[in-house]
Amino acid sequence: MIKGRQAIIRTVCNLLDNTQLEEAGRLIDADYPFIPITKTSRQYTPRQMTDIFVRDGFIDRYRGTKLVYPPALRLISHYLPKTFPYHKNGKMDMGHIAFWELFPTIDHVIPISRGGEDTRNNWVCCSMITNSMKSNWLLEELGWELNDPGKLSDWDGMFSWFKAHVTKNPSLLTMSYIKTWYNAAKVNNT
Repeated sequence: MIKGRQAIIRTVCNLLDNTQLEEAGRLIDADYPFIPITKTSRQYTPRQMTDIFVRDGFIDRYRGTKLVYPPALRLISHYLPKTFPYHKNGKMDMGHIAFWELFPTIDHVIPISRGGEDTRNNWVCCSMITNSMKSNWLLEELGWELNDPGKLSDWDGMFSWFKAHVTKNPSLLTMSYIKTWYNAAKVNNT
């Protein structure tokens, strides 16, 4: 027996075969309506992102993978630009795949476009690739669950390393990206 949305589509197809266009349209409107999704984007400050990454223990809350503090990845690229290239627009053919797999970002558990709020309670840490996969879908539509936050005592995303390394090498603060993230890291008392 076909259930759910597939059954609706099958019934609609049967109605179309019988030239019952109005009835097919009413069924779609009632049981599987078109709801346009408005694309929204939000820019978070490094301080906001640091707060969420630390809160979530540098874990992709959807897939459970360990993630790395963004400026730690950028420092690796700074020291090893040919073997660990970075591309400012995330071009996969020009930057290392780690900037998709291990680079954390903030996602809305319930997308803004689907009625979610742009609040800390609706924000979670996930990788760039996971964020791209999830897009505007709800967790139940993907068959995903929200995992518990990680423990910083188990994995801190190279957060402590980044702070210590920049403290030992203050000349790195001449790079605005590193300086901004370092200041965000210093504010976080973890």
